[in-house]
Amino acid sequence: MLLEICASSYPSAINAETAGAHRIELCSELAVGGITPSYGLLKKVCANLNIPVCVLIRPRSGDFTYTAAEFEIMKENIQLCKELGCAGIVSGVLHKDFTIDIERTQELVELSKPMTFTFHRGFDWTPNPKEAIKKLAAIAIDRVLTSGQAAAAKKGIPLLKELQEIAGNDLIVMPGGGINPENASLFKESGFQEIHCSATSLQESIDEPKISMNSHKFLSDIHIATSDTKKIKQILASIQS
Repeated sequence: MLLEICASSYPSAINAETAGAHRIELCSELAVGGITPSYGLLKKVCANLNIPVCVLIRPRSGDFTYTAAEFEIMKENIQLCKELGCAGIVSGVLHKDFTIDIERTQELVELSKPMTFTFHRGFDWTPNPKEAIKKLAAIAIDRVLTSGQAAAAKKGIPLLKELQEIAGNDLIVMPGGGINPENASLFKESGFQEIHCSATSLQESIDEPKISMNSHKFLSDIHIATSDTKKIKQILASIQS
């Protein structure tokens, strides 16, 4: 089974490779679900990692329905990833009714080639996931990252298994969301080829500042989430035994 680590910083990316992860998804700002990393982070990670680097192409937090200007930014970032030698793209577009915007997503898929393409967890908002997985398979998506439309992938296993059965060999259903050393083996036992997690630990970096620079109660000025080598090794041990 392959383990992909969602890395939101250079230290997290290095920790993932050091611990033995097979691939990373590089992003920034895990607290808002991830957005496209900076050019500097992209360049440094691509220059120093030996494992495949897939990059989240999401121009902002919030929904997955984008303006024409935002869509052009996404395409520019995909081209940049191609020039830097990235292995894959993680992206996708939804309509306002949460159905998948197949036309725009397919445009991103074509632009990404020869890199792989993963449809991100925007899939978990789609109203009819069984039909959606068929449509994504038809436009040659390589994999879909999903929790099985549950708060955590562990609870979504029944739907995840059904989605993989529908997709067959056309694409990989990659469970993600709340996967940890305690439950990772469940996904191997359920027959999945790949899993995705961040395996982070919070590190307190400074004392509480006088004025917070964050406007959201779930964001912290004093804690940094970093992929934990110990947790990654524990997950690998549980899925490789």
